[in-house]
Amino acid sequence: MPEAPTAGTRREEVLHIAAQLFAEKGFKNTTVRDIADAAGILSGSLYHHFDSKESMVDELLVRFQTELFDRYDEILASDLDPRAKIEAAVRLSFETIDQRGPEVAIFQNDAAYLSSFDRFGYLEDRNRQSRQIWMTLLSQGVDSGALRKDLDIELVYRFIRDTVWVAVRWYRPGGKSSHHDVANQYLNILLEGITHG
Repeated sequence: MPEAPTAGTRREEVLHIAAQLFAEKGFKNTTVRDIADAAGILSGSLYHHFDSKESMVDELLVRFQTELFDRYDEILASDLDPRAKIEAAVRLSFETIDQRGPEVAIFQNDAAYLSSFDRFGYLEDRNRQSRQIWMTLLSQGVDSGALRKDLDIELVYRFIRDTVWVAVRWYRPGGKSSHHDVANQYLNILLEGITHG
């Protein structure tokens, strides 16, 4: 006879279901009832685990961003050369899309809306932190000679941000191309270009 799920396990299951629904339908369009129905429980039972859907999305975003930025910090502090740091940061971004796709989609789709509430003010702080990380990596790349001196690093940062993270809209884990394959292609385009010679 299978063991009944523990409260902690059930809570994680509910959080996982909420993440999927927020990613697919949007945070505003997902109700507590939607989450409870998908989890096979009554809406009232959901409140044994979370006091609101805001608490759910808050936990999802804090977890994913804490993990992501801790790993970005490790790259910045590493002994890798500047080009290798940029490559590692791009690879980490695609790995995150692969492993934390729903959370990335929630951030991409709903951060602007959520940031209008005091509770989610940290999302703007994370945006600023992300910009600073990439500007540091790109500046180090230019200063070391790994990147061209004539680059507008603000523009390059925007290009990387807007082309990497939008991949969450089309990338599917377990599909024809792994996140490693996509990162390799992306880095080849970014660092080598798409023309011969």
